[in-house]
Amino acid sequence: MFAVYASEPNSDDPLAALVVGERPDPEVPDGWVRVKVEAASLNMHDLWTLRGVGIKPDQFPMILGCDGAGTLDDGTPVVLHSLMGDPDFKGDETLDPQRKMLTEWAQGTFADHVVVPKRNALARPEGMSAVAGAVMGTAWLTAYRMLFTKSGLRGGQTMLVQGASGGVSTALIALGRAAGMQVWVTGRTDEKRELALRLGAHQVFESNAKLPGKVQAVFETVGEATWKHSVRSLVPGGTIVCSGATSGNQPPAELAQMFFLQKNLVGSTMGTLDELRDLLDFVATTGISPEIGQELPMTDAATGFRSMLDGETAGKIVFTR
Repeated sequence: MFAVYASEPNSDDPLAALVVGERPDPEVPDGWVRVKVEAASLNMHDLWTLRGVGIKPDQFPMILGCDGAGTLDDGTPVVLHSLMGDPDFKGDETLDPQRKMLTEWAQGTFADHVVVPKRNALARPEGMSAVAGAVMGTAWLTAYRMLFTKSGLRGGQTMLVQGASGGVSTALIALGRAAGMQVWVTGRTDEKRELALRLGAHQVFESNAKLPGKVQAVFETVGEATWKHSVRSLVPGGTIVCSGATSGNQPPAELAQMFFLQKNLVGSTMGTLDELRDLLDFVATTGISPEIGQELPMTDAATGFRSMLDGETAGKIVFTR
């Protein structure tokens, strides 16, 4: 079958390991289902796989793609939950020590077909396109958990999103606006700030700019470049929710601010199967939709990978079959 895959790990030149070609048709183990892929979205995780991070050398070649939407063999439209683990684990599966994402131990979605555990194929809401469904399982699920599970925000309170154009950031803007939050966003360029306004932000600011007031929660995916600003933008007792650190993961701790003003730092990773169900319902009910920066045929995957590597993204990059 057709597939986009990593032929080997290459930490110095990840795109040199990217292959658009053919791979064997997948077998379907007991308890798993085959999904005909209609659309799949690109994530930073795919670049890390090309670099060999989170995957052993003997697992290559590995079909890339940890998000996707398509149809089961009986024609049922589905959205994929990319987090898999011990089926007997009780509680929050993001804390399962055996948890893995697609492409960490099972072949991914950038192909004609993908096989996943049956529970990982969720019915796609009526009216949701495959392209929209393809971004729900990682970026939008991460944003949903950050906002609704981790932040403690209530409608009408003010949230700050650091960075305006990434997949998680654009999802946070749309979700926060739909949930009745006051949404403030920082962005490095006029174009990125204009995008945030178009997606529903109430106010936008240059990166690290002085804000007109303090916020109840900050949503961090940037890390070192914005960390001091994030800590100092919070009201006493406010919360930073962090799910990434694209600019570096060793910022000054700002401990005096944290303990004296009782500010909170909460980590967040991906989301649970139940949270994905709730997210799909929320999106269907509110009518919001993801920002798609590029929609490309899977045969042109290298173009999308280059855009992500160069930081030329505004919303999600989605590949279609």
